[in-house]
Amino acid sequence: MTSNEKTDHAERLSVARRMVEGIRVVTLRGEIDHTAKDALADALIPTDNATVPPRIVADLEGVTFMDSSGINAFILAHQHLSAAHGWLRIAAPQEAVQRVLSLIGVDTVIDCHPTVEQALHT
Repeated sequence: MTSNEKTDHAERLSVARRMVEGIRVVTLRGEIDHTAKDALADALIPTDNATVPPRIVADLEGVTFMDSSGINAFILAHQHLSAAHGWLRIAAPQEAVQRVLSLIGVDTVIDCHPTVEQALHT
């Protein structure tokens, strides 16, 4: 596993980061619940003072479950990036995750796109 990849089996969430045209793409796989909220928050906005690009796409294609802990992490990251004149976009959520995003209204605050490619170039 590289330094850009992190898996915590106890949290059932894996994270991979890559840069595409100056935009950080954070690819998430697994379940986002209260046990994974810190890993998710750190994947989006690292707490180790690492330089965070102001534009992030969260690829949720591999996320099979998300509860309010994930919603809160995405809202906090969105607020942080917006304050820095950047943005957070969500890409490729599975139907169950998209339903949660829509029911809560997250998709009215954070742009959601059907693919990573569309999120990168919108």
